[in-house]
Amino acid sequence: MAEHKHGEMNSETQKSDYDAFIKFGTWSIVVVIGILVFMAIFAR
Repeated sequence: MAEHKHGEMNSETQKSDYDAFIKFGTWSIVVVIGILVFMAIFAR
């Protein structure tokens, strides 16, 4: 089994994936709110 050394892990991939996930979630919420506002204005 490989020896683990604290502080030597490269976490750049995890950081970029997390940033992409947050960006996707933010835009998803914006789109959903936009659809709800559109429906509230034009649905009668």
